[in-house]
Amino acid sequence: MLAPKRWIFALALIGICAAGITPAQAAEKTKFRVAWSIYVGWMPWGQLADSGLMKKWADKYGIEVEIVQINDYIESINQFTAGAFDGCSMTNMDALSIPAAGGVDSTALITGDFSNGNDGIVAKSGLELKGLKGEKINLVELSVSHYLLARALDSVKLTEKELTVVNTSDADIVSAFSSSDDVKVVVTWNPQLTEVLKHPGAKRLFDSSQIPGEIIDLMVVNTATLADNPKFGKALVGAWYELMATMATEDAAGTAVRTAMATAAGTDLAGYNSQLATTKMFYTPAEAVTFTASADLMKTMEYVRTFLFAHNLLGEGAKSADAVGIGFAAGKVMGDKDSIKLRFDPTYMEMAAAGKL
Repeated sequence: MLAPKRWIFALALIGICAAGITPAQAAEKTKFRVAWSIYVGWMPWGQLADSGLMKKWADKYGIEVEIVQINDYIESINQFTAGAFDGCSMTNMDALSIPAAGGVDSTALITGDFSNGNDGIVAKSGLELKGLKGEKINLVELSVSHYLLARALDSVKLTEKELTVVNTSDADIVSAFSSSDDVKVVVTWNPQLTEVLKHPGAKRLFDSSQIPGEIIDLMVVNTATLADNPKFGKALVGAWYELMATMATEDAAGTAVRTAMATAAGTDLAGYNSQLATTKMFYTPAEAVTFTASADLMKTMEYVRTFLFAHNLLGEGAKSADAVGIGFAAGKVMGDKDSIKLRFDPTYMEMAAAGKL
């Protein structure tokens, strides 16, 4: 089964600082390391390594790229933040709350997909979204589930203060919903979402398809490393979109690729395809560029940074949501222009779309 752990946990940076670890200084080099963890939209990274496609593109540019699977998602981001990796798969929220809020200038090199139904709120006992006032909501606190809840409450003019959030491990959330009469509402992601919906009387109240484009899965790289080593960016993007072109097809090659990724994720082809159905993959670089350069992305990041600031996840001493600068296409900036730490830069995806890699 795919068991994504897309958690926001900026406080983990305290451990990095306490250990005296600082991000490595960027410089021109020929060997790079990229981390990824299991999730439907990130399985291609493992396939790139296993199939030899990453080596093919790295050889083209005279470099080496090691792709490393890390079982603990947050640990992968912490290691990237500490400089152990040059790139890492993560969500837009985690990119802002961990490396960016931790002072590491990072670039979203590849916009891979967004959740389009993979995350949802499920209730039993006939509850409705607008009737959640006073209820206990079980979810992984400070995660994309928590963010989804906040956005859902906005839609019916409720606030978190009007209910109780109960921190519940993703590993326990299905059993809690199924076995306890006290657990009436959960917020979770696939494959757990599919499982809780099987409970008699379970009803989906809200899901990520109602906030399309807000829970985004990225490949984030160190900005200084990318600036000093454009070949690294070109190799990653070139390999990714060659695989995407195959993955998107329904022929034997596409089926074989998806089957391999399903197996690596611990599921079967049907299971993997069902999760792809609720994931908006950007199979072409042109699609990704359009999304990344759109005004909607700035609107999304306004929601995200507001949520993070309200939950004290924009770094120690942050006095407003403007504390961490966010850069967008065409030179647009949100927040502190003198402290841009997260950049949505479509440059390399534009190269891929133009056939210039």
